[in-house]
Amino acid sequence: MVKTMSARLKEKYLKDVVPQLMDARGYKNRMQTPRMVKIVINMGINSSVEKDLVKVLANDLALITGQYPVLCKARKSIANFKLRQGMPVGAMVTLRGERMFEFFDRLVNVVLPRMRDFRGLSSEAFDGRGNYALGLREQTVFPEINIDHVKKTQGMDVVIVTTAASDDEARDLLRRLGMPFAAPRAKK
Repeated sequence: MVKTMSARLKEKYLKDVVPQLMDARGYKNRMQTPRMVKIVINMGINSSVEKDLVKVLANDLALITGQYPVLCKARKSIANFKLRQGMPVGAMVTLRGERMFEFFDRLVNVVLPRMRDFRGLSSEAFDGRGNYALGLREQTVFPEINIDHVKKTQGMDVVIVTTAASDDEARDLLRRLGMPFAAPRAKK
């Protein structure tokens, strides 16, 4: 039986990270330890692009996540943006369970090291409730995307939702799961 990457990270969380967090933070119960709930990947799509390009970008997001995205449509028309009601303006995927762990593993171990001039992620991008957000400039950093077939480079937002009560707990959880945070900068 071959173990997949998702089983590897989930196993690491259950066998290594939970006991470490219990010791470090003084939790009395395993259920008190913070955990990842879901990862939401959002890709904004310029509404003035051709219809087939929207499908291509949605297919790229499906290749990256392993699940077809939901196309988000404009709620109302805005003439200045050449936007009509019902035009696609974004694509979104919510990952939970095995796919979430597999995506997080690929993000941390494959995608982030492939980024140009990568020196670590900001440890300040938490929202105050234990959720972390990061932006990627292009979809070509994922190994599933063939660079020769890319018609338009597109950025995306990745939001990691945790059950942590504070940003410090979430930072500790993500660091132990392998998230490469940069050293904090000295304030001037």
